[in-house]
Amino acid sequence: MRLAVDVGTVRVGIARSDRDGMLAVPVETLQRRKDVGEVVTRITALAEEVGAVEIVVGLPLSMRGTDTASTADARAVASLLAAGPLPVRLVDERLTTVSAAGALTAAGRSSRSSRAVIDQVAAVILLQHALDAERSRGEAPGALVEPKRS
Repeated sequence: MRLAVDVGTVRVGIARSDRDGMLAVPVETLQRRKDVGEVVTRITALAEEVGAVEIVVGLPLSMRGTDTASTADARAVASLLAAGPLPVRLVDERLTTVSAAGALTAAGRSSRSSRAVIDQVAAVILLQHALDAERSRGEAPGALVEPKRS
């Protein structure tokens, strides 16, 4: 089982896979506060609760594949998570939030009513993409994160 994290400046969406690593499902949305440690602590606890073997963190790159304003933040959260007991991978998340918004609109949800779940849906899309890529290539996608050393 894997846990996926869509790191945002206001909210953090979390999804998990089923035990067989075939299907991603939403878990919860965390409100982001100035102290990112609270978010990291909750993600670590969720990973333990669901029996995760790995955490996938979305890496928000530009369409050209370069860093964005949010890239450093996602890398910092991933590095803090990597200091815990589970391996952490950064996986390209280009267009996951756009896809999530489109899916929610197609389901009849307004942008206002979608705010609470859009980050979870983005995490589901991120994780499903990672699971599908791993099945088709036979190797885990993204880059393994080295723990931050103090």
